[in-house]
Amino acid sequence: MTLGNIISNFRKTHGLSMEKFSDMSGLSKAYVSMLERNRTGRGEEPSPSIETYRAVSTAIGIDVDELIRMVDGKIKLSKTSALPDNAAPIDFSHLKRIPILGRIAAGIPIYIEENIEGYTYTDLNGGAEYFALRVRGDSMDAAGIKNGYIVIVRKQDIVNDGEIAVVLIDDQDATLKRFHRTGDTVTLMPQSTNPDNHPFIYDLKETRVKILGLVVKVEFKP
Repeated sequence: MTLGNIISNFRKTHGLSMEKFSDMSGLSKAYVSMLERNRTGRGEEPSPSIETYRAVSTAIGIDVDELIRMVDGKIKLSKTSALPDNAAPIDFSHLKRIPILGRIAAGIPIYIEENIEGYTYTDLNGGAEYFALRVRGDSMDAAGIKNGYIVIVRKQDIVNDGEIAVVLIDDQDATLKRFHRTGDTVTLMPQSTNPDNHPFIYDLKETRVKILGLVVKVEFKP
């Protein structure tokens, strides 16, 4: 199997246009097209660099080592980007694939295709259900959760006071904050280096506040 085969199969399976995959991977549409056709433009097979493999692995939501293993080890890397001699395949059989959501809104299923921008893997277990969410903004950067990072969320509708949760507010997009509740008052507290970020305070008698899950892991994915 070639890298182009993997890209093509992934696009068809997820109903993605070449333009959308180009946006997800950061590779140009022309280069994606050449990879899928196993050409560089001069008729020969492409010789993608390890950076190309990293870009593709990010787009399809798997580790670059797993992607390399999927190409059956028959990978042509640029001479300047060769893998180290001691590189070895990693066993991902114990990992569970979970969707990375770009946004969450009320009134629509959480896992609809329009919400999913890729996939990641987790070794978390215990029979729980997980999803991942790409962070937007800097309201939790002081907690090490920065713009563009991925948070792994365990689906649950109750969290302890002070825990970081994904919360949905009255038919609006979900927000990521520290959750506090006293009686009928909920405070969603940012943890930010930006003083423009302020707490959100809601009266449960007037506003519907729904906990979607608890943040259990933070990842950086470019």
